[in-house]
Amino acid sequence: MTQSVLLGVSGGIAAYKIPFLVRLLKKAEMNVQIVMTEAAKQFVTPMTLAALSENRVCDNMWEDDHQPSVEHITLADAADVAVIAPATANIIGKITSGIADDLLTTVITAIRCPLLICPSMNVNMYNNPIVQRNLRALKKCGYHILDPEYGFLACGWTGAGRLPEPEIIFEAIQSALSPKDLLGLKILVTAGPTEEPLDPVRFITNRSSGKMGIAVARRAAARGADVTLVAGPLKIPVPFNVKLIAVRTAQEMYEKVMAFFPQMDILVKAAAVADFRPARPRDSKMPKDELDKALQLETNLDIIKAVGSVKKDCQIVVGFAAETDRPIEKAKKKLTKKNADMIVVNDVGLPGAGFDHDTNVVTFILRSGEMEQHELMPKEKVADLILDRANALQRKKP
Repeated sequence: MTQSVLLGVSGGIAAYKIPFLVRLLKKAEMNVQIVMTEAAKQFVTPMTLAALSENRVCDNMWEDDHQPSVEHITLADAADVAVIAPATANIIGKITSGIADDLLTTVITAIRCPLLICPSMNVNMYNNPIVQRNLRALKKCGYHILDPEYGFLACGWTGAGRLPEPEIIFEAIQSALSPKDLLGLKILVTAGPTEEPLDPVRFITNRSSGKMGIAVARRAAARGADVTLVAGPLKIPVPFNVKLIAVRTAQEMYEKVMAFFPQMDILVKAAAVADFRPARPRDSKMPKDELDKALQLETNLDIIKAVGSVKKDCQIVVGFAAETDRPIEKAKKKLTKKNADMIVVNDVGLPGAGFDHDTNVVTFILRSGEMEQHELMPKEKVADLILDRANALQRKKP
């Protein structure tokens, strides 16, 4: 079912980012209905947003024949989520006071869906005690506030007031649309590769991009979980609403996972941890002709096995097995050996699966012996399926 986003645009310079946001929403196959204030049209044209959204932009309380319209009710009723970006001090003040004197404020007064407000303004305006009071009041009403970013502002000042990038707003919209069925759960996710230094210049690593782990962290947070992400070096952005613990080596990841795991309900270990590390890394760069002598390796600690040996009955551990031959057979052995509750198997040799892809082909293997095979699908969808199964297993625990 197509989800419908009501996007309100008010008159701030940051409105230049909105066409990019609309593109992201349309790429996610959402229906986007845009309502603009008169001031917003000074910064971005209705024609641009109409072309990108494939919908007529609404900006007038009255029909062409000057008869009253009930379009504000139609727009409010059709929305699954409403967003105001950028939200100026003026529009924030109007909403807080219940003022409905144009189409956007009238629609907002009538909505029953979640409302996401994205403040954007000069830092001194943002810090104004009246604006801050209004934002606190809107939070108490149950509205979602996406805090502005700190940085250089169009007015020349530096401080809090920048509209977050479209990707961040898009994530916040997805979060507002998601059911909060994981609320109250603490979930630990690992993601990305590790790097095992040989010297200050060279290291051993693997092809993991971190996309699968990041997808799990993003969807878990969107569904209400308290998410901690322990991640090796990543090439992709980290979700805005998770706690990031950045590490580099397998040893560092081991230490962080073992420190945080006792407080967690679920661990999803999606990181591709290096199996080996140089036995004697150097503090200075080695000459090329000494490399062959230096490449003596020792085995890294097995993180999931260590976790499996200390986990409580109420905790769920989900591991991954990236294989190229006999994946199911190998994953079953891994499940038993490491005391995991579920293994997510993916044959990285299949088209569209494995490293660097936005899609994956997976099979779930449970301790009960149950197996679930899934076709090629986006990693975000795979993440939701993993979380569905982990949540179901956790609920069965004493």
